[in-house]
Amino acid sequence: MRNLRIYSNNKYVKKMNVHKLVNALSEKLNFSILSLDINFISAKRIKKINIDYLNHSYSTDIITFNYSKQVNNFDAEIFISIDDAVVNSDKYNVSIQNELTRLVIHGILHLLGYDDQKKNKKILMKRQENKLLNTFKFILL
Repeated sequence: MRNLRIYSNNKYVKKMNVHKLVNALSEKLNFSILSLDINFISAKRIKKINIDYLNHSYSTDIITFNYSKQVNNFDAEIFISIDDAVVNSDKYNVSIQNELTRLVIHGILHLLGYDDQKKNKKILMKRQENKLLNTFKFILL
């Protein structure tokens, strides 16, 4: 995908696999990309983004910004905290590659309009996330 850029200097992130995953998701979920940056960053950096743009004073595993406000043609950025992903992988007893794959899927679902703020919507999003993770587990990041 020529409009997809992956930023990371972390050994866990295999950029080619991120491209393969996003391409497979775009075919499965029928979306296109005007511009999409996926940034794998530290907990310190994601906390600063969370404070500056969302007024939340804590780290989080993922933050997604959709600048186009379109759900099938993205102009967006996804920020994923490697540090929080490592903590989550230990907490849920999954590999870091599995957790990073889940987070990329989670970010794409947010761009498609999925919401995880209310319990009933969170259940729907988690169900779709798990389905996609099982479908594309062969592309582990």
